Amino acid sequence: TSVVVLHSKGLHITGAAIEAASGQPAQEARVLEHQAFEQVALLAAEPLQAGHNYTLSIQYLANLSNTLHGFYKSTYRTREGELRVLAATQFEPTAARMAFPCFDEPAFKARFSIKIRREPKHLALSNMPIVKSVSITPWLVEDHFDTTVKMSTYLVAFIISDFKSISKTTGHGVKISVYTVPDKINQADYALDAAVKLLDFYEDYFSIPYPLPKQDLAAIPDFQSGAMENWGLTTYRESALLYDPEKSSASSKLRITMVIAHELAHQWFGNLVTMEWWNDLWLNEGFAKFMEFVSVNITHPELRVEDSFLRRCFDAMSVDALNSSHPISTPVEDPAQILEMFDEVSYEKGSCILNMLRDYLTADVFKAGLVQYLQKYSYQNTKNEDLWNSMTDAKVTQTFFFPFQICPTVGTDKNELQGDGFCRRSQQSSSNAHWTKGETLDVRAMMDTWTLQKGFPMVTVTVRGKNVHLQQERYVKGVDSPSSTGYLWHIPLTYITSKSDMVQRFLMTTKADVIILPEEVEWIKFNVDMNGYYIVHYEDDGWDRLINLLKENHTVISSNDRASLINNVFQLVRVKKLSISKAFDLTLYLKHERQIMPVLQGMTELIPIYRLMERRDTDGTEKQLKEYIVHLFRELIDEQSWSDEGSVSERLLRHSLLLFACVHRYQPCVDKAKAYFTEWQKSNGTLSLPADVKTAVYTVGAQTSEGWDFLLSKYRLHLFNVERENIELALAFSRSEDKLQWLMDQGLRGDIVRTQDLPFIIVFVARNPSGYHLAWTFLKENWEKVVEKFELGSNSIATIVTGVTRRYSTRSQLAQVKEFFSSLEEKSARLHCVQQAIETIEDNIQWMDTNLEKVKTWLQNNYL
Repeated sequence: TSVVVLHSKGLHITGAAIEAASGQPAQEARVLEHQAFEQVALLAAEPLQAGHNYTLSIQYLANLSNTLHGFYKSTYRTREGELRVLAATQFEPTAARMAFPCFDEPAFKARFSIKIRREPKHLALSNMPIVKSVSITPWLVEDHFDTTVKMSTYLVAFIISDFKSISKTTGHGVKISVYTVPDKINQADYALDAAVKLLDFYEDYFSIPYPLPKQDLAAIPDFQSGAMENWGLTTYRESALLYDPEKSSASSKLRITMVIAHELAHQWFGNLVTMEWWNDLWLNEGFAKFMEFVSVNITHPELRVEDSFLRRCFDAMSVDALNSSHPISTPVEDPAQILEMFDEVSYEKGSCILNMLRDYLTADVFKAGLVQYLQKYSYQNTKNEDLWNSMTDAKVTQTFFFPFQICPTVGTDKNELQGDGFCRRSQQSSSNAHWTKGETLDVRAMMDTWTLQKGFPMVTVTVRGKNVHLQQERYVKGVDSPSSTGYLWHIPLTYITSKSDMVQRFLMTTKADVIILPEEVEWIKFNVDMNGYYIVHYEDDGWDRLINLLKENHTVISSNDRASLINNVFQLVRVKKLSISKAFDLTLYLKHERQIMPVLQGMTELIPIYRLMERRDTDGTEKQLKEYIVHLFRELIDEQSWSDEGSVSERLLRHSLLLFACVHRYQPCVDKAKAYFTEWQKSNGTLSLPADVKTAVYTVGAQTSEGWDFLLSKYRLHLFNVERENIELALAFSRSEDKLQWLMDQGLRGDIVRTQDLPFIIVFVARNPSGYHLAWTFLKENWEKVVEKFELGSNSIATIVTGVTRRYSTRSQLAQVKEFFSSLEEKSARLHCVQQAIETIEDNIQWMDTNLEKVKTWLQNNYL
């Protein structure tokens, strides 16, 4: 060939040459650019020979990007108010080509040698340590970085700044440093200690040493996502890395630990072993999301991460139940489609199905499969099936004995049920049913059903005496939801009953099946602890028995089981399997609930219903509903101390409950928050408020004009940086339209409010009854600017589009949304998030049409 095609975007190439390894002089090459494809072609003077080595040299210029990707400019102010500039990179998925011409696809792994010239007052960081620095002139230094290991372009990183750092060495001898702007280095200690613990954990867990000599964690003042796993130089939003023991809340500590765990897990999953193409992004992200949970559980048991795992699966399901969802592994081609893969399906659903698989295979077999996969494919690229094959191999090499019931599908095999409730092969006399080598579990066949089709199953359970009849179908929300024919999952079912809390297991691989119980039971609960990614419907009086169980003695089943019943019952209302009154019957028990998972799940189901009604003139029903929700949690709210005492879960619960109570104007809460705010204002912001109640106090304070202005004055101060997001939430709850409008405008300008925070601010304003129409108008008027800043297809755009429209429930709102997005060019109109928004509004309309009157009646009969 005489053409070499590379990726390049926004680079001004001034010259290129191709040199053969044979020592002949370099030949000039012509350069052609194809902007739409983000590619350049180098045309050689004579054809390049196959099997020969050539060196390309390219001269080019470019400006630092003013977006948040590529090689971009970031700024911050010092305590004294001086504006300082730094430059940082964010390449994933397709922005390395904005910094240097390259083969910018994950499968083109290479080694990178980087040199950076800088002023003496700055320091340069990259993936590898500096091997030498040369002074070129008194005002220019050239740093030479060690050559990297073999890796993908999207993981290359460099930062030029005046950051300060602190360092420690891990048990395995890796130097870990945290870099921040100089004034915030005193907030870096927590992250440093967490990173040391976590990196040591992963080296032991994966039995593969971390291959680089160092790992830097850098907090970048302007950063679009939460963090990025660049090999050896992970980068973070400040709020995802910096922790102030005096001021930061429990939720902030949990978030920081999880984000660090996520990025460090990527050093193996993603960096060492990388997906071949972006269609399997979940191999990176689902894993890193899942490993957060595995690692933090062991390194920081006091954070009780198991209390927050379920939330993710419920979040993933709400998106995955829409027709606009996509399979975990799905074809993508252009940069916008690639960016769209960074969503709840790749991350949260990915982690939930891995959790289900681990629960099914057992933790040991699962870990053996992971280790085998990582060892086999180090420095290479993989596809979905490579992982499943490694898991299956691990299953064979570690034939485990299962002390529980495994019934292969009825009708394929002569099974007999022993009196003790075990299913066994007739000829098998061993006391444990187990998988032998002869009948290897086919992990790939099972997991393909979860990764290659979208959505998830609903299992319908009908109890007839000792026989439990099961049926599976796809769960889909929506007005004209397509039929679920053709969808079939291999579901690792688990259940407990009133007679036995020993978890029974059964792999369901057909549309319908039957389980035979040893004896009749009062109740049966499937999907124990919600470890499976499916929901369950109980026919006949199945739900009544469970509702009764919750009423009589809710602690008989685990808090995760209770949370999953609350979630499932409301999801079944959406597809008309149950009436809304049945779901509300179940919520009555919440008066006695004290655990974080079920309480928050109750709020997550009930508050959005209130929000939908609040936007419509529902003759007082919304007020009654709000009173009912407050009434359910009143005792719990009244019990809360306004302090930072207790375990992390108790503190997270306190934060949510007090914010809920104050926002929904529960008087005792509002009065207390007002008193705190007044004291705090009198002290000119020096009084130290408990971290977990601050958001509630600020939100109440921001309701008055003076309070809002005072909060804003503090927001602008360096001292309150850790609390920036709490204050933004409070400012966005103002009842003044002018203030809300100003806040969004500032987010777009980016000097008082950082543009990185704009997506949250727009969504906060949209949740505010005084602001929801402002947020929609703002989105329409500034669409072009927002896309330019955040990139089409990015998660930030999706957050804004779905967040602004989430509570719409009228036909005229639906028409407006459809009209606006169809007026845009096709690329915008076709975005997943636009389809999600439209489907969600249609679903809300249907929900209100069906249930508004029923809720009204139920409240009159049961609460008033």
